[in-house]
Amino acid sequence: METPITKTLLKDMDSLYHAIQGRFTANLSPVAVSLAFSDWFLHFMNSPGKLTETSLSMFRTLEKIGGRGAELIFHGAHEKKERALLDVRFREEPWQNEPYRTYYKSFLGVQKWWQDMTTEVPGVIPHHREVVSFTGKQMLDLLSPVNYLFTNPELLNMTLRKGGMNLVTGFLNLMEDLKRQATGEKPVGSDLYEVGKNLAVTPGKVIFRNRLMELIQYTPSTDQVYHEPVLIVPAWIMKYYILDLSPENSLVKYLVEAGHTVFMISWKNPAKEDRNTDMEDYLNLGVMEAVEGITELMPERRIHGVGYCLGGTLLAIAAAAMARDGDNRLKTMTLLATQVDFTEAGELMLFIDESQVTYLEDIMNSQGYLDTRQMAGAFQLLRSNDLIWSRIVRDYLMGERTSLNDLMAWNNDTTRMPFKMHSRYLRELFLNNDLFEGRFLVGGRPVAISDIHGPVFLVSTEKDHVAPWTSVYKFHLASDAESITFVLTSGGHNAGIISEPGHKGRHYRISTAIDKACYISPEAWYKSTPASEGSWWGPWKNWLTGHSGVKEPPPNFRSLLASGDMIDAPGIYVMEP
Repeated sequence: METPITKTLLKDMDSLYHAIQGRFTANLSPVAVSLAFSDWFLHFMNSPGKLTETSLSMFRTLEKIGGRGAELIFHGAHEKKERALLDVRFREEPWQNEPYRTYYKSFLGVQKWWQDMTTEVPGVIPHHREVVSFTGKQMLDLLSPVNYLFTNPELLNMTLRKGGMNLVTGFLNLMEDLKRQATGEKPVGSDLYEVGKNLAVTPGKVIFRNRLMELIQYTPSTDQVYHEPVLIVPAWIMKYYILDLSPENSLVKYLVEAGHTVFMISWKNPAKEDRNTDMEDYLNLGVMEAVEGITELMPERRIHGVGYCLGGTLLAIAAAAMARDGDNRLKTMTLLATQVDFTEAGELMLFIDESQVTYLEDIMNSQGYLDTRQMAGAFQLLRSNDLIWSRIVRDYLMGERTSLNDLMAWNNDTTRMPFKMHSRYLRELFLNNDLFEGRFLVGGRPVAISDIHGPVFLVSTEKDHVAPWTSVYKFHLASDAESITFVLTSGGHNAGIISEPGHKGRHYRISTAIDKACYISPEAWYKSTPASEGSWWGPWKNWLTGHSGVKEPPPNFRSLLASGDMIDAPGIYVMEP
């Protein structure tokens, strides 16, 4: 007779098996990928029209390759197209000479053929179609002529010019990286950046601490400060200090110098014993205890809430719950690269389905958490040409090292996510979209974004593969805010936010929708909103100022810690491995 203990043991066996298996699959579910390819293949083979179309596409590709070869043999020349129209990998002049032109044209032809094969196959589940197309593209990118010495003219010319020393240097770079990976050391160049020395150096004090977060109050740098304080809620998927990197690009320093009293949550990096920490713990021990602490220090002050990425989603949940319960302590809300609707969460959705989430839950169940390093390889595949193959060519074949900047150093400072919290996050937000559809429970009761009525400032970025700007824009559909100022800025998920004044090449679009205004689609909004050169930080500062009261002397520091002792920012939690 089967007993509950036997069931538990068998389930634990599955979890352990998947945890071990995940080490060899970049923590991607092989079943999820197999289901996608099976769905595509069976429908493809059952579609004679699509089979015929794909066959003709293949023959046209072969015909073009053969035609170019014949043209070269009989005429010794070929028509050169405008290089600006080519794939960025093949724009340089050496690629326009034979045989390299044939190499890359053939590669692009096969890539186009695969795209034709995997798109518009009748009956295939859209998610499966995208997985198949994406997976095939990654496999083909591995075969790109850019990645190999004898098919890359730029690399070959460099090797001849340097007498092969670039390959020797590249081999040494490879050995160094393998050694660091085996010993758990950070990448080369990371030692140039150190938290508390040249990262996260804006002066401040840790005034409160619980088992999940530290609350930092930053030292005023002006004689007068605005009446309303600013509370920043960063994502806990990485360390908080992306918003306080180097002094020249620190958003915290920018706000302090603009006359704001700034508070920052610094999340603790959870360990195995924190496996049962839930999203409501992050809400209650994080956002709400920070709000309570600020209220105790600065009574009768309303707060400007600022949330970044997942921290922005948590802030939106907190704001909705506070509005539901009649708590009006948030005066405004700023969301940076934040989604409240997850139906169009970009290429990240390639890794999110029932099979993959169950697989990750087994991995997390085995160890109590998910380390972001465990999914780093999968996320890098989203931009494989930039983050994987180009780096391999540069570091190991060209023998060159790209200097780390502060943002890259931060990106290597990874964190962990507790089992219970991350499971709920993936299931209820990503899979079920409970927050946007009013099913997400806080304190046993649902919250709704439409309950948020204060002014909202939304920032999205043009090249965001984590929170695509059209997904961020969907806040308009759920909101009943008195005004929504929406910004679309250049750059990606991180670099677009860290866009300090004076940063070269930056631009943004901005407009404000007032309550009761008719909805405008993102495409129409983009066409009707002109771009402005520069940083979005300035308009945001003006927006905060416009929603702030009079200036007054800055508040004194006061400890909310049981011991009464305060330590300097950046605190203890950010230093923990």
